[in-house]
Amino acid sequence: MADARPEFYNGLPYGNPNDGTQSTQPPQTPAAFTRPFTLHEALPYTPFSSIAPFDSVTDLVPGHEFAALNQEATTQGQPSRRLQQAAGQVQHLLERGKIPEFKFKTGPRTNSTPSTTSRSIPLASALTPFSKMIFDQTTMPFRYPTPETPTSAPADAPRNALPTPIPARQSLPTAQKPVQVKQESPTTPTMPTKRQPHPHNKARYEIVLPAKSQLEVGAAHGKSALTGSIIGTPVADNPVALNPAAPQPYPRQQQQQQSPSPSPVEATPAPVLEIPKQTPTQPLSASQRAAIAIELPSAAKFINKSEYLVVADEPDEPTKLSLKKQKQEDLDGEDFYGESLDMRQRADTALHELKNFLHGSFQAEDQALAQQYGNDVVLLVADNEATLTAAAQAKAQTLLNKTISLNCYKRVPLDHLLRLLRLSEGALRRVESLEIKVDESWGAADVDQWFQQLPLLETAMRAARTSLRMMCGGREDKQLYAEDMIEQCLSLCKRLIDGIVVPIVELRSASNTIEVFRALSSNKKKIVSLFTDCQKLFSLMSTLISKVDTSDTVTNTLEFAATRLIFMETAHTEKDSVVDTQKFDGLRLVAMDMLSQIFLLNPVQRQGIFDEILTSLEKLPLGRRARTFKLVDGNNIQPVSALIMRLVQTSAGKADERGGKSRGGDTVADDEEEIKSAPRDNLTIQDEDHAISQHSTAIQVLDSLANPLLDTAKANASYVVKFIVNRALKSTKSGDTPYRNLLDLFVEDFTTCLDNPDWPAAELLLRLLMAMMVSLVENDKSGVPAKNMALELLGIMGAAISKLRSHVRKVASALDAQDADELGMFLSDLAASALELKSRPEQMVAWAGPYRATLEYLENRFSEDPHLASAISFIVSDWGTKVCACYDSFEDDFRERDQELGRLAYRLREMIQGRRWLSNEYSFKNVSPTQAKLSYSIALLRSPLCEAFSPILNILLNSMASDQPTVRSKSLKSINQVLETDPSILDGDSVVVQLILRCSNDSSTQVRDSALGLIGKCIGMRPALEGKMTETIVDRFSDAGPGVRKRAMKLAKDIYLRNNNRVLRSAIANGLLHRVQDPEESVRDLARQVIEEIWFAPFHSGENSTASQISLAEHVSLMVHTVKRGNVAGILDKVLQTLLSPESKASQASMEVCTKLVASMFDLVDNGDSSDPSAPSGRDVLQVLMIFAKAEASLFTFEQLRLLKPHITSISSSEDLAVSRAVVVIYRRVLPQLSSAHAQFLADVRKELLPAVSKVTRALLDDVMACLWIISTLLETSEHLARLVLSSLSAIQKLRILSQREPLDQLKTRQFDRYSLIVGMAGKHCNLDSHLELFKKGFPKFSGETVSKLMVDVVVPFTGPSHPLDVRKAALDSVGLVCQASPRNYVAANIYTTFQQVFDEQTPVLETMILRSLKEFLLTEEKRSEEASEAPAINGAKAEKKRELTVIGGTNYDDVASATTHRFLKEISRIATSTQDDHAFLAVEVLASINRQGLVHPKETGVTFITLETSSNPRISELAFLEHKSLHGKHETVVEREYVKAIQSAFAYQRDIVKDPRGATMNPFTPKLHLLMEVLKISKSKNRQKFLGKFCAQVDFDITKLDISEEIPPHVQYCRFIVENLAFFEYVTVGEVHCIVGTIEKLVTSTGANVAQIIESEVFQVRMDAIEAPAPSQSAPPPPSDIITPDQQLQAEAAAPHPGDNTTANLISLSRLRQLTAGSMILLALWEVRTYLRRLYGLGTARRGETAKGGKLQTKDLSKAPIKVQGVNGDKVWEEIAAIMTSLEDRERMMGACKAFVELMNVDKEFLVPAEDDEDLMDVDEEDVRKAQGAGAEEEEGEVEFAAAEEEGRSRKNPAEGQQKGRKPDGEFEEEWF
Repeated sequence: MADARPEFYNGLPYGNPNDGTQSTQPPQTPAAFTRPFTLHEALPYTPFSSIAPFDSVTDLVPGHEFAALNQEATTQGQPSRRLQQAAGQVQHLLERGKIPEFKFKTGPRTNSTPSTTSRSIPLASALTPFSKMIFDQTTMPFRYPTPETPTSAPADAPRNALPTPIPARQSLPTAQKPVQVKQESPTTPTMPTKRQPHPHNKARYEIVLPAKSQLEVGAAHGKSALTGSIIGTPVADNPVALNPAAPQPYPRQQQQQQSPSPSPVEATPAPVLEIPKQTPTQPLSASQRAAIAIELPSAAKFINKSEYLVVADEPDEPTKLSLKKQKQEDLDGEDFYGESLDMRQRADTALHELKNFLHGSFQAEDQALAQQYGNDVVLLVADNEATLTAAAQAKAQTLLNKTISLNCYKRVPLDHLLRLLRLSEGALRRVESLEIKVDESWGAADVDQWFQQLPLLETAMRAARTSLRMMCGGREDKQLYAEDMIEQCLSLCKRLIDGIVVPIVELRSASNTIEVFRALSSNKKKIVSLFTDCQKLFSLMSTLISKVDTSDTVTNTLEFAATRLIFMETAHTEKDSVVDTQKFDGLRLVAMDMLSQIFLLNPVQRQGIFDEILTSLEKLPLGRRARTFKLVDGNNIQPVSALIMRLVQTSAGKADERGGKSRGGDTVADDEEEIKSAPRDNLTIQDEDHAISQHSTAIQVLDSLANPLLDTAKANASYVVKFIVNRALKSTKSGDTPYRNLLDLFVEDFTTCLDNPDWPAAELLLRLLMAMMVSLVENDKSGVPAKNMALELLGIMGAAISKLRSHVRKVASALDAQDADELGMFLSDLAASALELKSRPEQMVAWAGPYRATLEYLENRFSEDPHLASAISFIVSDWGTKVCACYDSFEDDFRERDQELGRLAYRLREMIQGRRWLSNEYSFKNVSPTQAKLSYSIALLRSPLCEAFSPILNILLNSMASDQPTVRSKSLKSINQVLETDPSILDGDSVVVQLILRCSNDSSTQVRDSALGLIGKCIGMRPALEGKMTETIVDRFSDAGPGVRKRAMKLAKDIYLRNNNRVLRSAIANGLLHRVQDPEESVRDLARQVIEEIWFAPFHSGENSTASQISLAEHVSLMVHTVKRGNVAGILDKVLQTLLSPESKASQASMEVCTKLVASMFDLVDNGDSSDPSAPSGRDVLQVLMIFAKAEASLFTFEQLRLLKPHITSISSSEDLAVSRAVVVIYRRVLPQLSSAHAQFLADVRKELLPAVSKVTRALLDDVMACLWIISTLLETSEHLARLVLSSLSAIQKLRILSQREPLDQLKTRQFDRYSLIVGMAGKHCNLDSHLELFKKGFPKFSGETVSKLMVDVVVPFTGPSHPLDVRKAALDSVGLVCQASPRNYVAANIYTTFQQVFDEQTPVLETMILRSLKEFLLTEEKRSEEASEAPAINGAKAEKKRELTVIGGTNYDDVASATTHRFLKEISRIATSTQDDHAFLAVEVLASINRQGLVHPKETGVTFITLETSSNPRISELAFLEHKSLHGKHETVVEREYVKAIQSAFAYQRDIVKDPRGATMNPFTPKLHLLMEVLKISKSKNRQKFLGKFCAQVDFDITKLDISEEIPPHVQYCRFIVENLAFFEYVTVGEVHCIVGTIEKLVTSTGANVAQIIESEVFQVRMDAIEAPAPSQSAPPPPSDIITPDQQLQAEAAAPHPGDNTTANLISLSRLRQLTAGSMILLALWEVRTYLRRLYGLGTARRGETAKGGKLQTKDLSKAPIKVQGVNGDKVWEEIAAIMTSLEDRERMMGACKAFVELMNVDKEFLVPAEDDEDLMDVDEEDVRKAQGAGAEEEEGEVEFAAAEEEGRSRKNPAEGQQKGRKPDGEFEEEWF
């Protein structure tokens, strides 16, 4: 506010005020200034270009107001409140943040000495009293510009300046006037704003700049020096040099461990270092001496940078946000702002209206009674009792509401209210006689009659509401609170709920209720109106119990009704309900309010209310319709979630303990009266001043109030959490009880409300849930399902915390970026420190901090939503506990801080005792929803839940290394939830990434699949991780799980398309190409599709731009690099053929792309070798061109072929065979499409190729000969080839004659090898029958009809055993090549006898030649057959020739193929199953081709393929699996009959060839016959069970016929092979498991009984009379289920000799003992598998066809997929079987095995009846088993149980015996299985 200065003091304006030139025309001669500039004097130096002219500042303020303020300022004594308010407003306007800062020009220097008079007059002497008061009480930070530094440096200038801490303010010497600082009044306290710097930041020198008033005083007395240093050294007239001084001690005002937080000070002095003395050259003027001039030399001379630290600024609490409200009596005038007058007028008007209405109603009553007839206001009911009509009741309620809200209800005469109450009784009594209950058996007529009663019912409800409204007005008149009236209203509510609301809501359109449903639905509007009235009535009942003390009957009745409404089940769809769900939800919300009120007012009943809610949770609906409670932010949660949170929040509020009828009203006056009347006798702190002085006592008082309240809330929340969690642990997501799903819903609801200030209990509930989940995870005895549940919920909570942190970070940054107010800036700074968990406790609990802002936001909305009272109470109690904890956390004594905390404790105590205390006593700046949410979120960040974010994350990460696959998988999914909300976890060298990559190589398919999904999410959030994770993804292309392979390929495709890294792309493409040969068809199809999408689809657009050409060239380079680095040439060929086939949808577009690629590659053909990876060499390019040529010859043009011609000139030399072969192959594929027009070119090529025939390698000769024949065909001349072949045959004939005389030497052998190869290649590619006469001339004795016959006849003599192996090999190769092209030769006698002779000799290298020939021939026939079957009819005509009915395949040589196959099938099968090398694989390929063509009966190859499926060579097993799968799909019935034989063959193959007779492989356990089971999945479940039964029956034996000649009897090995397969099979249905278990039990019962009896009689010499108990019948030995007591067992054992008895051992022969031991071994191993399967699949001790709990299995249950019990692995059964197989090593072990089997048969430990001495042991065992199972040993998808009884029996075996058989002592039992 401007001051009213005299006109002369403001100075004269410079120039004309209106000419606009004062800002640009400075005065010519600057005057000497001894005072601040006036407005017009300062204008030339401002940055303004123009300003609104005015002559006097006083014109801006009304003169009379300013004069009145000046008059009050002159009075002595305490300033008036008006003066203080005006001063506060001015100071508020002068705050630094509200004043713009400008850069002014440098002012003029003083050239003349001012007069003494001017120096002696203080600058403030001419100020008015009010202005002087403002000047004295206001401190403004400023900087004096010195002559040397006239202007301030820009903010960004001192970048290289050393960071110097701001020194603490020091007191000035007493000789000078102290600086005046504004003293805060006790009513506006703030947290300490002046903090001492951290000890290590203390400055060496400090200079305190005096305020203006001190300068003025100094100038007035002629003093030119001020104190300039800490020690008070006087400053001379000249600039002084300050010598270094020791740092002064600072008071200990801040705890040492807290981070320093410098707060704003009145002046921010720069530190003074060392100033050298200077001799002044001229005297200083007075104006110069009045200012402080400090010369700072270079700091580099004496500053040690290591002594200074940069300390981050910390936010200071805002001081102007909270203001003390002024009471009404303190104001200057009763009608301040006119509010009181307006309220009185409105109250008088409302009271007058009510009185008029009552007067009219009473007159209408009198008139109606007199006339015995009703009117518009009053109607007569039974016994001529008058009652108000429904309309009059509504009017009465409106007027009553108005008088109550305006606080004039107490002025209504009591007799009027009593008469109005009496007018409501009639309607209530009248409705008591009505039958209002809705019955499901009603018809339409009954419904119509019921609707006719609704008007009376509506009148009664409104009458009840009128009565309740009068009771809720807060009057103390007891006559108004008639118990009869309350009971009538309660009875009406109960009848409405039980008779109308519940039946209608539960009514459905079923067959027996369809009529009443339709009748009610047709009048839906009336029903909705009725429900609305019910809702209003029930709401008033809720208000009643909060205002009036009612009986327990009323409370209990309302509690039961409210609970029933809350948990009432509604219809799934609106069409199935009479009333819309949303309409009923309003009634449900009122019921929640009712229950909350009862809970608040009756602490004794709180436990019962919680019990009722929790036990009713099963009635809740699940799914989307469960969340019908709408939050303020638009989200939806379950109503019961909101109810639980509200009750927990209510627990933290102080219950009203006053007695009496009325609980008082809800007006402000009532609250104030309540606050004043609150008992204070027991409180030692009476006001804020007292709290400041005795802050410790104030904290203790607050602690005694807040902590019990919050502890109560914690106890209630803990009770709820424990109840739900314990029930969830005993249920599953798919089980009968919904608690597991409800727990998920609750957690999701609580996390939804976590950052909502309306629901602070969400954090408490989640915190307790988190603690329970952490204990479940860390408890080693917790079951796997329990850990999975805990990890899932921890993931949800971790994601919610992460989301909260991200939200705070974004909002704080947004507030910091924009022009935020003081609160926003403070919250922004506080959020930054809270995110790093570095915020100071006193800042978090500050009076104007986040808690206060949250409360103010809730208080402002309280009038709209009264339910916020519970949230306010909870936050206040929580704030109070935080303040107490903050106070206790400080060990030092900092008086200012402790006093502030004491004052805050007093205020919080008042807020806890009176809910409206804060709004009555203090005002606060308006808090926006964004600021409120940020404030609450900041408070949450320092809550125990959010501070546990790092431990939660660590638990999830550690669980990724769990030993349980499902736990690892669940942890991955939970980590995924956290990452989605905060991807920054992946930044840097994140351990999360390493753990995820490790999980991608996990042994569990489920874990690997989850890890891949998470890897995809990580890459999506952080694309920079692609390079790090791509290798792992590509490795998963060859995963054992098809689903994992497909997921990996999809991920790789996305990476490929968005990444341009050539190496990375090449690795992906290489991996995808290898998957084209995957055994899974879906994987093969996906691989081809992905290759098409990444390699060809991007170029389908057909663009020819420069960018497109560059991209195409880069793609060519990539393809060349991929083919070069990986063995994918043959695969890419097939991919291209599929892509370019007519069946492909994009074949035309792909053809165009491939044509462009070929053209682009020809530009690179002549490239040489280069070190640049982006420039492929011509050699590598030709390899890719060769692949394209094999796929589609039409991609090449003649001109391109001409470009390749120079590369064949060197074909005869060995310069570069790869280039030569590539060119020849291209020619071989492309030349057939040329015409004879290119004869010269073809002749030139032939000229180059023909000389190379005798020099090139075999592989190249194949292509060269093919090219020569193609050229000869195009040129229609082949004489040169005929002569070449004839020459070779003649040479061979000569060598034959020579060999008859003497063996061929090395040279002759090489010649034969070349000649035979030329003949073979010519016979394979050339048809020289047209030159038959030429050949006959050379061989006159030849009488055949084909040249090929001549070839084989000439060469075949060299295949005889008399020739060397190399010669025979070359001869067989040549014969085979000729026979491929001329298959009729296969059936020639000299050929097949030669082949048979070779097979008989069993020489692998010679057999390979024959198999290679047969393979090529069969593949050719197979291809020819496929083409013939797929060839469409041309022009509608039929095929040229029908298939011959007598030929299987229908091709020309099918008879040859069939005859040859049948002739050599046995030999081919022998070769395939004799080894596992390439020779065997070649035989398997031949068998596969035979199988595909159907050349033999399926049973002849089926056994071989099933046998080969078990091969350890993956190529053999995969090919055999594919063929077996195809065979089974076509001929299932035939193949099934051979399965038993195939199993025997597979065992022999494993024993003799693989050298591993066990039935499974380890790491992980995989049955040898798993591929057989995979094929059987095609069959029906009944067929699989039939097979399994036969499979298991293979174990059966006759003990008398067991062959024990070998060390381990063959049948024992065979049985081990079978049982180990049975143990580790992946069963498809529950029925299959039961089938196997039942078959095993039956087999052991039948066969085992006989074996046990023989052992007892022959080995142990057991006499039946030794046992006193009745002996079982010999014809029917006791099955395992017989119940025998331990006494009987001990008697039998006592009667039998022990294994160590030499007498017993010598009674039986060793061979007989071995035979019995072998039988025992088989049956023991079988029983181990049975026990393992029961444990693994949770069958317990149930027999076949029963569940684990004894119930019969339904058919639908048998068809379900079996669920494995987590924690049961195959290690133990594997070790048990291995131990059993060592029983034949010595006689002692044989005796032990026999004894163990007899014990198994005689005593079934699963049903063992304990003796008296063992009862305690049984109890201990049961307890141990139960603990080992852990909490909730159930799988999420289905309920399973461990067989505790079974474990008890097995754990009590003799420790020595257990060790002998591979078992551990019973003390280590739990570690084995759990």
